[in-house]
Amino acid sequence: MESNIVVGLDIGTTKIAVIVGRRIEHGKIEILGMGKSESLGVARGVVLNIDETVKAIKTAVAEAEAKSGANIHVVNVGIAGQHIKSLQHRGIRTRQSLDEEISQKDIDLLIEDMYKLVMLPGEEIIHVIPQSYIVDNEQGIKNPIGMSGIRLEANFHIIAGQVAAAKNIYKCVEKAGLKVADLTLEPLASAEAVLTAEEKEAGVVLVDIGGGTTDVAIFQDDIIRHTAVIPFGGNIITEDIKEGCSIIKTQAELLKMKFGSALASENQENEIVSIPGLRGRPHKEISVKNLSHIIQARMEEIIEHVYYEIKNSGFEKKLIAGIVVTGGGSQLKHISQLIEYVTGMDARLGYPNEHLAKSSEEVTSPMYATGVGLVMRGLEENDRHPEAASPVVTHTRKTKGGWFDQIFSKGKEWFNEETE
Repeated sequence: MESNIVVGLDIGTTKIAVIVGRRIEHGKIEILGMGKSESLGVARGVVLNIDETVKAIKTAVAEAEAKSGANIHVVNVGIAGQHIKSLQHRGIRTRQSLDEEISQKDIDLLIEDMYKLVMLPGEEIIHVIPQSYIVDNEQGIKNPIGMSGIRLEANFHIIAGQVAAAKNIYKCVEKAGLKVADLTLEPLASAEAVLTAEEKEAGVVLVDIGGGTTDVAIFQDDIIRHTAVIPFGGNIITEDIKEGCSIIKTQAELLKMKFGSALASENQENEIVSIPGLRGRPHKEISVKNLSHIIQARMEEIIEHVYYEIKNSGFEKKLIAGIVVTGGGSQLKHISQLIEYVTGMDARLGYPNEHLAKSSEEVTSPMYATGVGLVMRGLEENDRHPEAASPVVTHTRKTKGGWFDQIFSKGKEWFNEETE
């Protein structure tokens, strides 16, 4: 039985990916195996069909188990969707004694208090992230542990989402015979995988373009400042190509991947792609430049939404490291040039190989950034709370557990369901 192996489960709109990893020497992460399957029960980051999603999870898990040689029981899952929202809040805790130093327990109690905030009906808090602390009116403290003080305050970045969306993710994972160790906002996981410590310090925007959503996370001074989920992604571009070129969806997806470009001006006028006709109908000829015009129009709209979130955060002028774009949708040619053109900010492609050992070749594509990030966050959580680390692999297949045996992180139980 091993507890140092962590499994990330990325339930995406186009694919479900299961990544098994562990930490090796020098803090690097070795990916032991990866499985993926087509996602048919998810739209815009939200589970809409439980049975289809369960089937896809089981397929991906079986492949990951075969490649890694491990039997998977516990997974770290990502959550996204238009229902996600973030807010800032300040918490205050009055301590009893000046003699006792501020400890991790004081911070944990302050965080627990934040989970008790009253949200709108149907909403629950997913993450409470401390940004900075104030001890007896002394501001801008990053870590107050060991200090003396009576009044401990903290500025928090709070991320909330719909209870139903989280509940459906839990339900799918449970029905696939697994348990959830932690539920993580997907842009936070992606940021873990593709951003460097220097970029977070200097100020950076992470843009994760998935199939159904585009996730945004803004960091500055090594603190998360703003998060948002935009309900557009690569799938809407495929739909536009399908409509604009009068072809079927699979052909549109192939066209986008093989010949798609985010900048029409980078393509020659005379480049033509011939598409086979349906059932003996004549071939259809499509201009690559026209294809790029369709893609550029929709991609500009997505980038405008991202730029609105950047301006809305109030940190537009403080983001020295610019924009890092990742996710499956970032693999379009010339995407970083289009982002620079629309926003005027530097842009680079984010690959999740920053913290990976060299042996992990198959997951270095930007489309696996979230899955790799979920593994990294799971390993960090195990380091922080080794006594609570659940074994994720054994050498015998474990039977399905009862309803919601697992609770959300930070000791907060979201649901009180009856055992099925």
